[in-house]
Amino acid sequence: MEKEQETINNSSDETEENTENENRNDLKSENEKKDETTPEEKIKELEDKLARTFAEMENQRRRFEKEKEDAFEYGGFSFAREALNLIDNLDRSKQALENDEKLKDTEALQKILDHLKVVNKELISIFNKNNIKPIECLNKKLDPNLHQAMIEIEDDEKEPGTIIQEVQKGFTIKDRLLRPSLVGVSKKSQNKQEEELKTTENKDNN
Repeated sequence: MEKEQETINNSSDETEENTENENRNDLKSENEKKDETTPEEKIKELEDKLARTFAEMENQRRRFEKEKEDAFEYGGFSFAREALNLIDNLDRSKQALENDEKLKDTEALQKILDHLKVVNKELISIFNKNNIKPIECLNKKLDPNLHQAMIEIEDDEKEPGTIIQEVQKGFTIKDRLLRPSLVGVSKKSQNKQEEELKTTENKDNN
């Protein structure tokens, strides 16, 4: 009985040893296959890596150039937007002076308004030299890319959606929007809408 058990144990040990040998042989075979890569294949692999590296470097260069161009072209974007407050304040000052009952129709008021007009004109000139230009919007159709509608005003003479009031002037800097024009757009009056609705109903009935 003991001999049979010893035989079984020896057989088990031999099986484990054979398995380990097979695993080592498989690993050795894989390593040999890796080592069997030809010089041409290695060169090809290096060329591929080099090409990818150059492509990435070129992409980085292009991104850097684009960022540099944007910084040069639009570096003053924030400053320009803040500078628009000067024009807004001039307009508010002009309106406040014009609405002052004590100053109305006085020579002093006219002189002040003339001075404000000169300052405003000079500011616009400086903006134009730096490619900051006002958006012309009156009597044009509302464009969401340039205008922001603040109010609707009844006007049966204009096509609906036509800008008939400029609440705040908008500006562009080169091909970018600096700030949109705040505007009032036309809409048909209630009576006009009712008339058109009746006309449409009559046509449908006929």
